Amino acid sequence: METKNIGLRGIEIADTKISNIDGEQGKLIYRGYDILDLAKNSTFEETAYLLLYDSLPNKHQLNEFNAKLIDARTIPKQMQKNMGNWRKDADPMDMLQAFVAALAGYFDEEFSNKDASYDRAINLVAKVPTIIASWQRIRNGLEVIEPDPSLSHAANFLYMMSGEKPDPKVEKIFDICLILHADHTFNASTFTARQVTSTRAHMYSATSAAIGALSGELHGGANTEVMKMLVEIEEIEKVQPWIKEKMGNGDRIMGMGHAVYKTYDPRAQVLKELSRKLAEETKEIWFALTEKVETVTISEMKLQKDRDIYPNVDLYSASIYYMLKIPVDLNTPIFAISRVVGWTAHIIEEKFAEAAPKPALYRPKASYVGKYCGPEGCEYKTLDLRK
Repeated sequence: METKNIGLRGIEIADTKISNIDGEQGKLIYRGYDILDLAKNSTFEETAYLLLYDSLPNKHQLNEFNAKLIDARTIPKQMQKNMGNWRKDADPMDMLQAFVAALAGYFDEEFSNKDASYDRAINLVAKVPTIIASWQRIRNGLEVIEPDPSLSHAANFLYMMSGEKPDPKVEKIFDICLILHADHTFNASTFTARQVTSTRAHMYSATSAAIGALSGELHGGANTEVMKMLVEIEEIEKVQPWIKEKMGNGDRIMGMGHAVYKTYDPRAQVLKELSRKLAEETKEIWFALTEKVETVTISEMKLQKDRDIYPNVDLYSASIYYMLKIPVDLNTPIFAISRVVGWTAHIIEEKFAEAAPKPALYRPKASYVGKYCGPEGCEYKTLDLRK
């Protein structure tokens, strides 16, 4: 019997120079640089430049890149006015997907040459945070806050959302979160972006499609589900019985396990320490509760199924955002603030591939398992002859 690779697991579909995962060793590489090194020493802006341009910038290049990002932060007033027509309880990811697609109606969508594509990428990276922050203000009946050119990418978003400039410690924590989420090879949303690009659709369409893929709870929506889990558990003493019951029913424990990593997700290592530091500052329970979920899930998985399981990027990011006073339903949109860098880098690579040639259009094959009605197929009968 032929073995099928369901869900394209393990199938190499294209070459990339952008990022690489070593699932056995628990390593994530951006353009040759270890994510742990970047999280310790870099900034989001510098990492974004690296992912887009394939090298770390010198001082002049970084200043120029920052200036372009700052200049592109504002979004059309008409777009913000249109947000006011949406239901205030609309899913923020639906809003983000719609308004990213709508950017094509305000800005030139042509990116037939590589230089223009970088301009479109910068436009998206700069505007996605403003779209999300504007929606947060509008849905709460608050006045929209314009971007502050004196603030970093991370600090500016927190300021536009809350109206308060963040403490430098908070800014740094959020900046590291953005670095860690910026790219992750051919995950579901990135593959979606590349697949749409392969049709020669423009960058706004490909990015909007990627946002749709990210919204699902098995992808970017997982950190939202983690926080819902923590709020439901509420107390340390309730963790073990809650986890045992869920696993006994065959339910997933969100934030645990990964399709690629066979050991600790390196991003989770960093986020765990950031969550620990925030908890020390805020005196809140969320880090301790999350750590207990980790240890109990590992223990129960070994006991019930004799398998190892480790945290992924979503487990500790949930508690970090919660302690930063970010609404739970903005967890996934914030993921997009960072991942839009990776998406646009992959879109450019897909459109202007210099690596091994591949078909211009992604077109996988499916195994038909539907019914056959005789050698010629089903016989069509008119409506009056059907029982």
